[in-house]
Amino acid sequence: MRELVAQVVLSHRQFIQPLFIDETLDKRTPFPSLNEINSDTLESALAQIESDLKSGISKFLIFPVPKNKALSNLNYDFATTAIRTIIEKFGDQIWLAADVCLCSYTLHGHCGILNSEGTKVLNHESVTELANYALQLAQAGADCIAPSDMMDGRIAAIRSTLDQHQLDLVSIMSYSSKFSSQFYGPFRDACRSAPQGTKLTDRKTYQLSPNNGNDALQCAIRDAKEGADILMVKPAAHYLDVISKVKSVTNKPVAGYHVSGEYQSIELLAKSNLVDRAKAQMEVWTALKRAGADVIISYAARHAKKWIEEIEY
Repeated sequence: MRELVAQVVLSHRQFIQPLFIDETLDKRTPFPSLNEINSDTLESALAQIESDLKSGISKFLIFPVPKNKALSNLNYDFATTAIRTIIEKFGDQIWLAADVCLCSYTLHGHCGILNSEGTKVLNHESVTELANYALQLAQAGADCIAPSDMMDGRIAAIRSTLDQHQLDLVSIMSYSSKFSSQFYGPFRDACRSAPQGTKLTDRKTYQLSPNNGNDALQCAIRDAKEGADILMVKPAAHYLDVISKVKSVTNKPVAGYHVSGEYQSIELLAKSNLVDRAKAQMEVWTALKRAGADVIISYAARHAKKWIEEIEY
């Protein structure tokens, strides 16, 4: 009877698995702060994708971590090489989205270009650089561009740039409702992207305030109008109301990113035998779907097919 009347039915086909590929590594390295998640070399990433395909996961969100950081003349060769190598090996077997942000490339760890005093992000200059980066990723073979920077107008700039280069089939999954959150800590360790060395010690000037849900809606509506194909809410589990509202004001697909701190909270509870790991992760996924998420980005995505098929929930 529960199965007959269930309003939410999970499917592993709607999950995206994040991947971290680090240019500085010579072997796969586990993240101490992110259970079961590794920082991969390009070679080990290929092996991980092959394993994930066998587990039923074919959609990935790649986060390249370059060796060299700078303040200008940023170099994206590692990211484009990684994408070309992955696409050459797997082709149409996978759908590959590429995160677009400058935080892993800049010495200061911010998501855009700063002024000379290090007191503010220069929006126009940042958007120009982001569009250039997005173009290189798309030309390398990425199926989807995923801008996570939260600069104003970057979706329009990226869409226009891609279209001008006959890349209109490359989709955009916008981090449209991305909040300034305490739940990004393990991710920032993974990407070595925490802000540092400037008067701007956090990202509150360009990420959204948790106190203002209407701002998130306006950003989502704007990004939809500018050409985003998928609208993302990040974090997800603590912002179910935002997922629901975004879904109600647009006909675009909505993605919920169950971020590193949210994921790791469950992992730590499970490690202390306070929750059943699989059932707890699935409960969150169910909540995301119930709120209106069409797509789920989860660090446990590679377990989704097995858990959904084998665990009664």
